Amino acid sequence: MNIRSIGVVGSGQMGNGISQVAACSGFNVTMVDINEQFLERGIGAIRNSLGRLVSKEKISQDDADSAISLVTTSTALVSLAECDLVVEAIPEVPELKFSTFRDLDEICKPTTILASNTSSISISEIAGKTNRPDRVIGMHFMNPVPIMKLVEVINGRETSEEVTSGVITVSEQMGKIPLSCQDSPGFVSNRILMPMINEAILTLQEGVAEPEAIDGIMKLGMNHPIGPLALADLIGLDTVLHIMNVLRMGLGDEKYAPAALLVEMVDDGSLGRKSGHGFYSY
Repeated sequence: MNIRSIGVVGSGQMGNGISQVAACSGFNVTMVDINEQFLERGIGAIRNSLGRLVSKEKISQDDADSAISLVTTSTALVSLAECDLVVEAIPEVPELKFSTFRDLDEICKPTTILASNTSSISISEIAGKTNRPDRVIGMHFMNPVPIMKLVEVINGRETSEEVTSGVITVSEQMGKIPLSCQDSPGFVSNRILMPMINEAILTLQEGVAEPEAIDGIMKLGMNHPIGPLALADLIGLDTVLHIMNVLRMGLGDEKYAPAALLVEMVDDGSLGRKSGHGFYSY
């Protein structure tokens, strides 16, 4: 499987990060979003990220310029028709992802691998919206993409071994460490992480400790680089709530019920960094 060109649907934090690491690895990248303003913001984020890497002498200015030259942008999905691999990185809204994959299935050549960066939505369900379920797979990058090494590779029920092998190879070429799992609610990363974050929120809700103490104990005692409440703010409390509900419904177990405090904060618009206030103020 020879993958040379990569399409990325979405130019937000995850989409521009995926585009950056792909371009830095020598792939031709086409980044698509719904309007030029989003694309300009995405390209700006890539330039800023590459600039920081140059200033830290991680890469040369020539390398940065070469990477940027490999990224083209478009507001039309049809521009991805000839890509060998397309990675979807749009909001975690099931119907939006389903419709996007239906469109990509019609637009892209039959050999194109269609991958989703979803953090919780079933890969098998996404694949079922296409006529190529054997060529649909999950590529769950971690945030921030240029720094985090993991790519969680999620196999749907019908994902072929050839496709899995190809995605593992591409991930390695991007300098990532791909680790595979089977399609299941929350996959591995969020099935383990989100209940831990939810438990931290319950600990705060019950008055056991203040946020600084909860996070400090987990950082100093468990060697976590960031505390669970600060991490929830970084991820977005609405996303945490969404994934907890996916786990609760998908696994049919009330142990995954989201903390009442989490629900209240989301209802109040306290979503973490994206709103300026969550468990901490920003």
